[in-house]
Amino acid sequence: MSLPLDPARCRDPLLRPIAEKVAAEERLTPEEGECLYRTDDLISLGQLAAYANERKNGDRVFFSANQHLNPTNVCVLRKTCVFCSFARLQKEDGAYTRTLEEVFEEAGQAEGSPTREFHIVGGLHPKLRLSYYTDMIRGLRDRFPDIHIKALTAVEIAHLARVERTSIRNVLVALQEAGLSTMPGGGAEVFSTAVRATIAERKLTGEEWLRVHRTAHELGIRTNCTMLYGHVETARDRIAHLSALRDLQDETGGFLTYIPLAYHPDHNELGEELGRIGSSTTGFEDLKNIAVGRLFLDNIDHVKTHWPMVTPFMSQVSLSFGCDDVEGTVVYERVYHEAGATTQMHMPYAELVGFIRRAGKRPVERDSLYQAVREDFEDLNHASGDIGPAAGVPVVHAA
Repeated sequence: MSLPLDPARCRDPLLRPIAEKVAAEERLTPEEGECLYRTDDLISLGQLAAYANERKNGDRVFFSANQHLNPTNVCVLRKTCVFCSFARLQKEDGAYTRTLEEVFEEAGQAEGSPTREFHIVGGLHPKLRLSYYTDMIRGLRDRFPDIHIKALTAVEIAHLARVERTSIRNVLVALQEAGLSTMPGGGAEVFSTAVRATIAERKLTGEEWLRVHRTAHELGIRTNCTMLYGHVETARDRIAHLSALRDLQDETGGFLTYIPLAYHPDHNELGEELGRIGSSTTGFEDLKNIAVGRLFLDNIDHVKTHWPMVTPFMSQVSLSFGCDDVEGTVVYERVYHEAGATTQMHMPYAELVGFIRRAGKRPVERDSLYQAVREDFEDLNHASGDIGPAAGVPVVHAA
């Protein structure tokens, strides 16, 4: 290890016994996890997380060449998920539902680009049936056979099961047969019953979210996991949430990466109630959530920073706080920009590589299952600022 770990150097004495456990690769207890959230010794916390991450991943930082697609923002939970700025009612201004041809047309931006993954999430439309999604996935697979499809949150899967009056397993099998490979981790928010009653009263419960992911893992569908932080949750709520993720990973091994998601207060009811308009999470909290995730989730290999939410600057800093994975090229980000995010809509491939290098890390382009697909970027044209491929980048061609 290039990083020395001396527990005695932690400024907060409460971190020193935790540092000894980290050095010995011993699992942290929930009480110790809460201690990590309570400390104001951010530098020591970051050093512990960086040590734990280097032990797993060395100096590598993974990224993906991905493209986000959002087929609809119409959602039956529009009035009860008070933290959400993306959803609309069917006849509300700004509501949209793409036809399949429109989805395929937008996906066509992948042609001639380095895109390797479609990331597909949307609202809970009251009238769209399972066939809409299976036809979409099958159509994308036919047109872009080399692009991996990561699609639909646990909340969307459960909604489709209700619409079709069938089981979660049947929905997942149908999507898998159409070409679904992995699932994103959205919709988890915070599992606490009290928190969900405040921010997402009618949304899938924490137990139900876990059940969907357990079923996906049983079918061989790998998934991501998340936590939404920075609203009304406590440190205890956060650790209980992370404990549930850790327990399921012990059981199934199906989670690929953990992604802490920062709450954005603009353009939503919760932000107005809290008086938080224009005041997102602090950099202190953003870095602390990355570091605690890395230290507590000892059985999940990767921790991802989502640059559209916390800014590229904070994501770059997080690479020294236990983070080894960066959200990808994205192409067009809608969900968090509706909530007031002011970051760029996409990050060109070459810019992403340079972003990682400038943090003193070694960029590794990965596929959706975290297999390295490219590590040599010497011929990359870092001056390239457009959405297309830079010199030397493999490109996608439509079938």
